[in-house]
Amino acid sequence: MIVPISLLAELLQALPQLRAQIYFKSSMTALSHAMEDLVLAGSDDEPLVIASFQRERFYRQEAHRYRRIASRSSQVYVLAAPETDFKNASECHETVAFAPDDGLSKEWHLVVLGQHYSTCLICQEKIVPIDNQDDRGPLLMDQARRFEGIWTFDREVSSKAAALLLDRIVNYRPELAEKIDRARTTYKLKTPKKTRKSATSKAGKPDISTRKNSKIPNPKLSDAFTERLVTYLQAGQHKLLKAYSAIAAQERKERLVNLITTAMRQSLNPQEIVEVAVQELGTALSASRCLIYRCKATDVAVKIDREFLAPGASSMLDQTWLLQENQIWSDAVARQERVYIQDTSQHPLIVNTKSLKKTVKNWQIVSWLMVPVLYQGRVLGMVEMHQCRSVLPWEEDEIALVEAIATQLGAALIQAETYAHLEELNQQLEALDRTRSNLIAITGHELRTPLSTIQVCLESLNSEPDMPAELRQIMLETALGDADRMRKLVQDFLTLSHLESGRVQWNVESLTLQECVDLALSSVRSRTVDQQLPEIIAEVSAELPLVQADGEWLVEVLSKLLDNACKFTTPQGSVTVRAKCNGSQMVEVLVADTGRGIEANSLKVVFDRFYQEEGALRRSAGGTGLGLAICKQIVAGWGGKIWVDSAGKDRGSEFHFTIPTV
Repeated sequence: MIVPISLLAELLQALPQLRAQIYFKSSMTALSHAMEDLVLAGSDDEPLVIASFQRERFYRQEAHRYRRIASRSSQVYVLAAPETDFKNASECHETVAFAPDDGLSKEWHLVVLGQHYSTCLICQEKIVPIDNQDDRGPLLMDQARRFEGIWTFDREVSSKAAALLLDRIVNYRPELAEKIDRARTTYKLKTPKKTRKSATSKAGKPDISTRKNSKIPNPKLSDAFTERLVTYLQAGQHKLLKAYSAIAAQERKERLVNLITTAMRQSLNPQEIVEVAVQELGTALSASRCLIYRCKATDVAVKIDREFLAPGASSMLDQTWLLQENQIWSDAVARQERVYIQDTSQHPLIVNTKSLKKTVKNWQIVSWLMVPVLYQGRVLGMVEMHQCRSVLPWEEDEIALVEAIATQLGAALIQAETYAHLEELNQQLEALDRTRSNLIAITGHELRTPLSTIQVCLESLNSEPDMPAELRQIMLETALGDADRMRKLVQDFLTLSHLESGRVQWNVESLTLQECVDLALSSVRSRTVDQQLPEIIAEVSAELPLVQADGEWLVEVLSKLLDNACKFTTPQGSVTVRAKCNGSQMVEVLVADTGRGIEANSLKVVFDRFYQEEGALRRSAGGTGLGLAICKQIVAGWGGKIWVDSAGKDRGSEFHFTIPTV
């Protein structure tokens, strides 16, 4: 059965001491989010949460929050007028589809009852007629929608609102009567008939006995911060409404502001933002030329890359626009306000300044307007408007429009800049998170495994004093081998840390590359005496020029690349070391193998820290995944580059790096 009367009217009738107030949309959104967060962050078990949305699409914007709330309580009810697929259901929470012509369709409700707190928001949309809405209607409705209602922490009011809403829910979903009765019992809500009898007396006053028995918290204990926030939002919305009313008198100007502002907000690309602004502003003010360019107060010149041009005017695209020599530009930047010259032929500064006179003549500037693009006193750019045919003065409201667009443009550019910084920061945080995860996996595997082996060997030696000498020797060698493995892991961590922090002292000297290759080969062979290595071929000419690098670190790079090549190549394969001059005062070194190769999608990440092609815990070869990251840092330290090529899996790999020559 449809209930045409609104819930707000019922509540005000039941509790006549209440007084409704006006709330703007942003205030309502902030309050409802704060109330939802109170549930999500609260310690109460099974709070009663009832939310009523005017339309299903409004609920869809908040659906994820109510799924989270439903995980904290089974007493969660969501009401909305269906538009597509919203229907009565009992999935993550109880959904109640009310008729579109029900009194609820004009209201917005949120009631929260916990054991130790309560709050409610009961509001009805207040439709305010706006003259000449046309294109502005959606924006005004979105920015300045007003609601009349009640927001309070008072438990009596919250309980009454909850009781009335539960009555509506039972009306639409009678099968929930038993569950709703449990909620009434838990939160001491009265049954429908008793509620109506006790809510008001014949004189229309609240039942005093009911109020005495209910545990109502002192209103002075309400959250002062929330109240202050609401006051701030209300004041801001009131000012915004007045601003819209003033702009409404100038239909064409408002449409332009909305168009440019909307286009700016739809893009976080500064170039796109400037392009939209320059075209729309130039068209609206019938300018011969409109320029918008980004600059700082200290820039000497700027290249014009965005321009609006009317027929008959000369284009300035790709021209270098001198700034510090332009006194008009300097005045606008210094004063941080507009500079408008209605007739350049009569202005004393232009007439008496040779460079300005030449500029005006070259670009046929008759009227000149400059408005700096600012954000918190910082110069971000400049808007220039030129008239090139006749002296057609811009009206004050037209100049004010340019200033408004410049203000919007400054905020949009800062927003785009902030977004770019946030994207970069997010990427860094993601990289740090991957590093942390890999670090846990690597250290858990690479440290725990040798530690376990060492512990087993030492416990065996300790508990078996009569152990045969041969077995004792095996135990000792195993423990020593794993201890050395741990030492290398820790050493790699320290090495990479020093390289990345820039604390390495480079001892650059002139070196023979062939000698460094020989040292690296000796180091690899000495460390793998008991292993069968693939064939290693060194093709490094003694006639190569001397290289300029730190010899110790150069041998380290060669050793790690050779270690990797031997590790992933079977004894039947081969590893080749070559070097050549690449024509740019660099020697290019190649370490190639015929091993298992690298997948194409992994070529860009092999030099990342802890990279393991098979994963940290299921690889067939040992290692920490730090070797190539160390190589990258070392090569970058002497100004070289390092990269890898591979034809694919089981088709070998080729690691290249460059070293500057003497």
